[in-house]
Amino acid sequence: MSVKIRLARMGGKKKPFYRIVVTDSHSPRDGRFLEIAGTYDPTKNPARAELKENAILEWLKKGAIPSETVEKVLNRAGILSKLGQAA
Repeated sequence: MSVKIRLARMGGKKKPFYRIVVTDSHSPRDGRFLEIAGTYDPTKNPARAELKENAILEWLKKGAIPSETVEKVLNRAGILSKLGQAA
């Protein structure tokens, strides 16, 4: 089972809001997930992300692969640099 960290869309029409979830790569976008690792709101200026750093770092250490967008969010938050320091 390959694990991914990706966005699951929430919110209404024209008002996107995303959960950052850890999920099996074969699950649908808004389907089953293993854990909610944070939220991402692109409608705010600047975009707001609330992340559970410990959970994300643990999943990354276990081999979870972030999607492109999640990787950008994690980079802005400085979480990927913490992963590099821990290794």
